[in-house]
Amino acid sequence: MRNIILKNNIEVTIREATKEDAQNMIDFYNVVGGETDFLSFGANEFKRDVREYEEYITATSNEQNSIMLLALIDSEIISIATINSSQKERTKHVGTLGIVISKKYTGLGLGKILMNDLIEGAKQNGVTKKISLVTNETNTVAIELYKKLGFEVEGLLKQDNFIRGSYSNTVVMGMLI
Repeated sequence: MRNIILKNNIEVTIREATKEDAQNMIDFYNVVGGETDFLSFGANEFKRDVREYEEYITATSNEQNSIMLLALIDSEIISIATINSSQKERTKHVGTLGIVISKKYTGLGLGKILMNDLIEGAKQNGVTKKISLVTNETNTVAIELYKKLGFEVEGLLKQDNFIRGSYSNTVVMGMLI
């Protein structure tokens, strides 16, 4: 656990998620799903059973090659940043990165801090050799950040999402570590 100061001088705590966070995480995802078109789900589409999600968080925290970070102001979640990895021998060296930040806290440096934390964790876990991520091709601010941090575009999934009545493409990016 550590505290950081955002560009707007607000103090944020970053820590690993625990099963006690399950309901708050589900609630957070259901709110932010309605704040942006850049996620794979919309408002109230993150439907998870709390007990199952508690088990998922516990299992993920026990995996050497996975990490689930929360950014909080007081006890309110403002971001969730994860690397989830398969436990299968053939693919356990690849972690899939996901990051979601509450709309009112974007543009304050939090994304870069969390991305660096995830990358550093992946470098140190002794298993991960590659980090992959996907994002909507119109998410240009995030794509530029990912490139600055060392990710490369690996491909384009055409008409992979249907958002607000039209299809959009998904950019696949990766980083070898």
